[in-house]
This record gives sequence, C-alpha cells and structure tokens, in this order.
Amino acid sequence: MGIGEKIKNFIAPEETDEELELTKEEAHVLSQYEQPQVEGASRITANANIVLFEPRTFEEAEEIGRHLKLKRACAVNLHRMPSEYRQRIIDFLSGVIYGVDGSIRKIGENVILCAPKTMPVGGEINLSGSEEE
Repeated sequence: MGIGEKIKNFIAPEETDEELELTKEEAHVLSQYEQPQVEGASRITANANIVLFEPRTFEEAEEIGRHLKLKRACAVNLHRMPSEYRQRIIDFLSGVIYGVDGSIRKIGENVILCAPKTMPVGGEINLSGSEEE
C-alpha cells in the first residue's frame, strides 16, 4: 500500500475489521522506533512533528491536548467518533489551540489539523469538490 493510499484511508477509512499486514522491511523500520502504544494514536517517535489520532471517546481529546502543549501538530480523524461528541472535541481542541496560540483547520470530512504556533500551516484544501481556482 503506497503513501497515497495510506493518507486516503486515514482521511476516509473504509469500514473493515481486517488488520494491516506490514512487509518485512516496514516491520523492521517500525521496530527501530517502537514505543508503547498510546490509546487512539499511532506509534510515535521521539522527534515526531505530526501525530495522527482517531479518537473514539471524548476522553481521548486530553491526550491530543498534551501533544499540542508539547508543540506537536495533530491530525485528528473524527470519523469513528459518535456524532454527538465531534463538536465537543472540536470545541475543546479550539480552546487548547487558543492557549498555545496555534491554528486549527478542517482538512477533510470529519478530519482536522491542529498545529502549535511553532508549526505554521500553509496552503488551502478545497473541500467543496468543485474545480475552483
């Protein structure tokens, strides 16, 4: 699976229960940086600048907030979050972002990017699906 497919699956995951299989080379690379799994987050290296989250409960928003306070950008996929909690998480993270003087942007359907001041975010993503210039 290429990087494009991995990004596509993160932004709009398909509902499957199958587990991803790593190639021997991918498993070797991951084992060099392996750390304990943080619930709701992918594995993190010490020098990670962006951390990916796919929270399933509101309580996991605190973990995202801790990463933002440590000056790490967080991509948050709210696709699996119950709809009644999505806005609560966005409100909470907006408060954290205000506190660290960062930025928050919608980068996909139910996907947001939260970045501290030290990681400026440039560019625009057209979410309307039209070919506007």
